[in-house]
This record gives sequence, structure tokens and C-alpha cells, in this order.
Amino acid sequence: DVTVLLTGETGTGKEVVARHIHLNSPRKNGPFVPVHCAALPHDLLEAELFGVDKGAFTGALEPRIGRFELAEGGTVFLDELGEIPLSVQVKLLRVLQERRVTRLGSNKQRPLDFRLICATNVHLEEAVSEGNFREDLYYRVNVFRLSIPSLRERTEDIELLASHFLEVISRQLGKEINGFEKNALCQLKKHDWPGNIRQLRNAIERAAIMESG
Repeated sequence: DVTVLLTGETGTGKEVVARHIHLNSPRKNGPFVPVHCAALPHDLLEAELFGVDKGAFTGALEPRIGRFELAEGGTVFLDELGEIPLSVQVKLLRVLQERRVTRLGSNKQRPLDFRLICATNVHLEEAVSEGNFREDLYYRVNVFRLSIPSLRERTEDIELLASHFLEVISRQLGKEINGFEKNALCQLKKHDWPGNIRQLRNAIERAAIMESG
């Protein structure tokens, strides 16, 4: 049930790793609740994470359960952890310490049962030294750390991944594409893939769409 911190470049598959950790844990029958912190406006992130009680602010006509409550018995996955503003980091730290949450506009503490997995492509140590990430929260989430290698560090996986993506995508497109020419595979292995596995998948999808023979 230990907290896991996944680090690595964008597109390396951190959420895939997080899902596999969840599915191979005693919590596999519970929910897996991902939260993409960078995709949420800062003023909405707190409400999304911790929930809102009716009347907490204008427009809050009904109570809303936060992501931590939704993950009861399962796993919360916080992606782009380094993008969480300091004001929300304070409340997050308390939730992790006490395993209780207080919805916005409420005084009632609700007990929680969840496992936390975090991911970031930000160097949290630098963020701490620059005052952008709380040091106490850093130590709370940096319990078991896994570094996900970039695709250019694992070129032996490129052919396997490319073949898998081609099979899936060609099936979705209704095309029969049997594989790659030798020169195409060489080019795939030579490329440095700054966008990592996500970029590789997009390249294969674009090639499958254009392929006519």
C-alpha cells in the first residue's frame, strides 16, 4: 500500500505503469481514479480532488464527491504532481497524513481508504529548492520511486511497441497491414523520439492512415 512516485519524461507511459501497479495489488477490485492535475484550472483543482458541499460557493447547488472519495478502496493516480499550486499542496498533505478529507464548504471530516500513486516530469527536488513545491509533501510522496526510462534509452522495445500499435490501429482502421519494411524499422530505431511512446504511437497511426498498399 506504499505511496509510489513515478518520474520520467512526457509520453513514457507513466499512467500505464500506474494502472499495472494498481491491477497487481490487493486493491485491484477497487477503482483506479486518475487526476491530470495540469489539465484542471487551479481554482477547480481543489474542488475536484476533495469535493464540494452544497452551497459552498455560487452555483454549488448539489454536493459533489471528490476524486479521493471516489477512489475508496482503490487507487488515486495524481499525474503532473509538480503542477499542483502551493495552496492545494497544503490540503493534500493533510489528506495524506490523516487519511481524511473535508469537502469545500463543510466542517465534516470523512475517512478515506485509498492508495496513492503520483507521476511527474518535473524535477521535484529543484521545485522544492525554488519554493514551488513543499518539502514536507515531497517526502510524503517520495516513498517508493520508479524512474520510467525514455524510449531512446530502450531502443530494443521500439520494434515490439511499433508492431503492437500497428496491429491495434490497422484493426481500428479496417486495413490489412502486415508489418514494416526493414528500412522503416531502421528509421524508427534511429529516431530519438523526444515525445517517447506517445509520439511513436502517433507516428504509426499517421503511417497506417496514409498506407494504401
